[in-house]
Amino acid sequence: MSDNELPLTYRQFSSRFPDVVNAHSALGEATADAGPLDEKTRSLVSLGICLGAGLESAAKSHVRRAIEAGATREELEHAAILGIGTVGFSRSVMTWMWIRDALED
Repeated sequence: MSDNELPLTYRQFSSRFPDVVNAHSALGEATADAGPLDEKTRSLVSLGICLGAGLESAAKSHVRRAIEAGATREELEHAAILGIGTVGFSRSVMTWMWIRDALED
């Protein structure tokens, strides 16, 4: 993803606080390297965490990352459906809508 495709708020924050963004990126790399999960699986897990926490922007970001890592629409939708038993129907449908929105962008 090019810098121009990143959300405006993220670009503005990055410009104002580059050291914070660099530290956050380094933490992301360290957590990714901490275990055996591949990139697609990590993105799907992260999407599930966003579902539980109700984090729309982060969920859409992880949808894009999962697609780049080879995830299918069906896998993304399944990740949203899996939340029904844990966090409820409404939150899962909301996440499914975020997935649709991210795929349409």
